[in-house]
Amino acid sequence: MPSPRKTILAALHARLSALPATVLRGEVLPERVPAAGLLILRDGEPGEPEVTLSPLRYHYQHRAEIEAVVQGTDRDAAFDTLTASIGAALAADRTLGGLCDWVEAEAPRPVDLPVEGAASLKAAVIPVVLHYSTADPLG
Repeated sequence: MPSPRKTILAALHARLSALPATVLRGEVLPERVPAAGLLILRDGEPGEPEVTLSPLRYHYQHRAEIEAVVQGTDRDAAFDTLTASIGAALAADRTLGGLCDWVEAEAPRPVDLPVEGAASLKAAVIPVVLHYSTADPLG
C-alpha cells in the first residue's frame, strides 16, 4: 500500500496531467520543450511535522515543486497561460479529492534562459504546499 505522501503526489501529478502541457514526474529536463510547455513535478521536502499525541498524528506542510518551462517567440504569454492553468487546476479541488487538508501554490520567480541555436526558455520553480496529516511519518 502506498504511503499518504506518495498517494498525494500521484493525485497532484494526475491533476496537472489534465493540462495541455506535457507533465513529467521527477524527470530531467528533456532536450525539446513541447509547444504547450513542460511541467516537471518534483517530490520536494516534507519538512518537520507538527505532532499531536492523542491520537498520534504528524501534520505536514510538504513543499513539492513544479518546474514550469516554455520556449518560443511568445514566451511571456505562454508562461502566463501555463501558470494560470496550474492555479486554476489547483483551485478546482484544494483537497485533491480529500487526500489533503489544503493545497496552495506560491508565486513563481521566472527566469529567461538562453539556448544556443534555439529560442530562449522561460522557466520557474513553483512551490506547492501540501497540508496533510498521517499516523506514521514513514507510512
